[in-house]
Amino acid sequence: MRRVRHESPGGPLFLEEAAVPEPAPGELLVRCEAVGVTLPVVRKVTEAAGPIPLGGEIAGEVVAVGEGVTRFRTGERVTGLCFGHGYADFAPLHEAMASPVPDGATAVDAVALVRSGLVALGALTAARPEPGESALVTAAASGVGHLAVQLARTRGAVRVVGAVSDPGKADFVRSLGADDVVSYGDASWGEPVGYALDAVGGDLLTPAVAALAPGGRLVAYSSGGGTVQAYDLLVGAKSVIGFQMARIARGEPELYERWRQELWSLFAEGALRPAVHGEFALEDAARAHAVIESRGNRGKVVLRP
Repeated sequence: MRRVRHESPGGPLFLEEAAVPEPAPGELLVRCEAVGVTLPVVRKVTEAAGPIPLGGEIAGEVVAVGEGVTRFRTGERVTGLCFGHGYADFAPLHEAMASPVPDGATAVDAVALVRSGLVALGALTAARPEPGESALVTAAASGVGHLAVQLARTRGAVRVVGAVSDPGKADFVRSLGADDVVSYGDASWGEPVGYALDAVGGDLLTPAVAALAPGGRLVAYSSGGGTVQAYDLLVGAKSVIGFQMARIARGEPELYERWRQELWSLFAEGALRPAVHGEFALEDAARAHAVIESRGNRGKVVLRP
């Protein structure tokens, strides 16, 4: 089979031939039809001290199951998060991380919706939204952000503001249902909001906190770090909440599954529309990574083995 590797920090990425893996106990072997490209994986390639397996979101057909697997059989279509080599024709997927792909949904729909949607829905839930509040979503055109814009509306937001790095993304974000779109460098982000979902971190934390109304909540789910001044929180009785999807996946499987079912229900109803920026062949993985690195994507970036 083919898989994508890198041997040094920063790449380059290259395609190699490798043996088809055998599923370990508790694992499925999936023939990959679509693979989601995410910023955390791109950052690992550029920042890791040495080569790492390129894992991530995969979707496809189960072709073999390991010992002890009870929920899935060969021939079924699944999606989930692969911690091994996911940029490949075949990839291992732990049963606990797998979710059925319903009829009527494609593999591309699945990788664009499920993992990114779980992060968006989890961050939104952590914000404790109240009907009638307004919402701010940073990185609003990203794989997670474009779903968060739509999900905020389903949770009762009366006004949704999308914040983007490039004004050229404004029309795309408005097409998702955002009422207003601001650029990171704007002097003002408009009327204060009840809560903000921040996927950027770093220097953007300061204007994001400033955009909150008194009592507002910011949910930080970025790996970008950053610092918030305590005084900025005190004067407006504001709060910052950290959210990490891995904690839910490992420690609260029932909630994880309930959120997955909610995402698919919203998809079936037409209330949640995953957008795909582009589809790339495995041999073009470097080009896919470049799109993510440049923050040029509008929706999900997908590899098609």
